[in-house]
Parts: sequence; C-alpha cells; structure tokens
Amino acid sequence: MHLNFQTRYLLYMLAVHAVLVGLVFQLLKEHKILFIASEVFIILSLYVAIRLYRTFQQPSAFIASGIEAIREKDFTIKFVPTGNEEVDELIQVYNLMIDQLRHERTRQAEQQFFLNKLIDASPIALLIFDFDERVSALNPKARQLLKVSDYDLLAKPLSATGHPLLTQLGALPPDQPHTIKLAGVETYRAMRGKFIDRGFERQFLFIEELTAEIVETEKKAYGKVIRMMAHEVNNSIGAVNSILTIAEPEISDADIRQAVRVAIERNDRLNLFMRRFADVVRLPVPSPVRSDVAELVQNVVRLMQPQAQKRGVSLSAVAPDRPVYAPIDVGQLEQVLVNVIKNALEACQPGQVVKLRLTDQQVQIRNNGQPISASVAADLFNPFFSTKADGQGIGLTLTREILLNHGFPFSLRTDSDGWTVFQISWNRLLPVA
Repeated sequence: MHLNFQTRYLLYMLAVHAVLVGLVFQLLKEHKILFIASEVFIILSLYVAIRLYRTFQQPSAFIASGIEAIREKDFTIKFVPTGNEEVDELIQVYNLMIDQLRHERTRQAEQQFFLNKLIDASPIALLIFDFDERVSALNPKARQLLKVSDYDLLAKPLSATGHPLLTQLGALPPDQPHTIKLAGVETYRAMRGKFIDRGFERQFLFIEELTAEIVETEKKAYGKVIRMMAHEVNNSIGAVNSILTIAEPEISDADIRQAVRVAIERNDRLNLFMRRFADVVRLPVPSPVRSDVAELVQNVVRLMQPQAQKRGVSLSAVAPDRPVYAPIDVGQLEQVLVNVIKNALEACQPGQVVKLRLTDQQVQIRNNGQPISASVAADLFNPFFSTKADGQGIGLTLTREILLNHGFPFSLRTDSDGWTVFQISWNRLLPVA
C-alpha cells in the first residue's frame, strides 16, 4: 500500500519517540529524577514534532484543496491568509492564479457566447466540420438555405448528405471562393476556411446565395436595353410604315408595290418581335388566388394536344382525381406550362413522349427527347439564352420571371435515365375547401 509523505513522516516520528521512551526506561529506570525529566523532554519533543507536522501539512492541504477545485473547474474558491508567512505566500500565489483563471474563463465564455450569437444571426449559411471532415454544427441560415434537418447533415461528410449543392462542395479547396449554379437559377458562392482547435486543424464552409442579387442585376441591365431598343424601333417603324402605307396605293409598278407590301409586313414582324421582348420587362406582378392546379394542367394539355399530334408525340397528364389548390396567378402559370410543354414537344421526335405529373406540392413535365448537355444546363435560364438556331430565348426568360415572382422553386435537368424533367414546386399550399 502506498503511503503519502505526511503519513510516513508521522509514523517515523512516532517510531523514533517510542524508541526513545524505551531507551530512557532501560537506562534511567534507577534514576527517578532523570527518568521523569527525560519523559517530559520526550513529551515536549513529540508535541513539537506534531506542531511541525501540522505546519508541513497545512500547505499540502491548501494544495490538495486547490487541485480539487481546479479539477472540478470551480474558480470561485479562494483562501484567506493564516498568519504563517510561508503559507500566506503560497495562498497569495494560488489566489492570484485563481483570479486569472476565472477572468480568462469568463472572457472565453463571453467570447464564445458572442461568437455563437454572431453565427446564429449570420445571413450567410455556415457549416462547421469535426476533425474527420464530418458536419458537426450548422447555423439557422444553413438549415433555411439547404432546407434540411440536423439529422440529415450532422456526423456526415458532404459527399454522403445527398444534397445537390453540398455534394458539389465536398472537394472544394480551402480559401478559394467558388460560384456554383444549380439546374434552376439558384446561384451560390461558397468558400472553405480553416481554424485551429486544441492544436489540430478543423474546417468550416460558408455558403451565400446570390440568386436574388444576380437576377435583379440582370433585370436592370436587360430591362434598360430593351426599353431603349423598343422605343427607337417602334418610333422608327411607326413612321416608316405610315409613309409606306400611304404610298403603296399610288405606286403603279406592281413589282415595286409588292416590295413595299413585303417591307410593311417585315416591319410589322419586327414590331411584334420587339413587343415580345418588352413583355418580359413589363411583366405584371402576379395576383395569386386560390386555384385548382389540376384543372389548369388538364386544360393546358387539351390546348397543346393538337401540336403534339402534329409532331407525332404522345402528350398526357397524370393528376389526382380531386382538386389540388395552390395560390397562383392562373394566367401567368398557364403561360409557363404552355412554354415548357412547347419546348418539350420541340425536343421530341415522332413516337417519343411528354408526360405531366401533378402532386399536392409540385408539377413535373417530363420528356424522353433530346437530353440537355452539361455544357448547356448552367445557361438555360440566362436571359434570352437559346439553343435553337432561330430561338430568341424569350420563353424560358418569361418562365423564369413568372416563377421567381411567384416564389416557386423550379429546375430543369436531364436525369441519368435519359428523361428531361422540368419541375415546379410550391410550399405555400392553401387548405382544400
């Protein structure tokens, strides 16, 4: 059994004095006076040894109490001076150390509290990783932006989350801002950073959504250009057509008269062309009302059925037998469905299929026609972008504006099975009557 220093010292002193008592008894048992004096001396020596023992024990007791307080992280315990110079010096050093530890702990707790509040209030999504690059924490903005729960992210590497944005950010190099555009118009800027925790490196990930800023900047840019172009073209065409219309009956030469008629018709088409561009800029704010999306889908399919039959493409819709209510501007959403179905039909060859599938929260327009290449996917919803030789890119631009104004998430992609899917979702469902 291991004995501490104080116990060994006490046992030693007791043994020494016991031996002295025995020796004195053997040597001085015939001399009563000397025997009694020796016994008194031994008792006084034992008393002094005990006092010294207590003096030695006092710093050890303070040290043990201090160690226990530090082990329990209790920095409120302080000792008062005892009057012993050596012990008081030790107490003074201990109290000073406890004051510094308490101050540092308080300052660290305040800084941690401020950091947590700052992270929670940050308008930028933040994910923090552990030492094995698994997600260990995320702030409220990350939950809102990624639309996921803690269960879907925590203790997982980004590659295992299954999230379309996070899986692309799994191999993002540190300290290099990167911009990512998903299948819809969602655009994000992300950057990995590093920090040191307990001597080891950990990482965090900032994600900032740029969609609203980019869309607003684009609208301001092309809106100004379109308004200027429309003003100049309409003014010029109106004046030129007025002159040509007046002059046409007066022209005796049939060939020249025919040429003037062609010029008038061409000017009308140019005027219509500019009006279509201007429609994107003049798109009114939607007026959502509680409407049956199922009925709207069936009506649009009936409207587009002749075009599908003309192309030899099968057009059908699968919808619930009951109404599906959602807050929509019927006229604008109808225009969206017409544009999307028209593009799907144009991507198909005779014998191929366009299917609409409606659920309580989304509508999908699927086709097995020409797939969308990876090089084109990121630019599909750029203003006036088109892959057609004679395309103007107005249809998808108008579709984008309507859906953004409604606040409906949307995407266009070709899945691994070869089917191209345009998906429109809504999360503001109204209760069914």
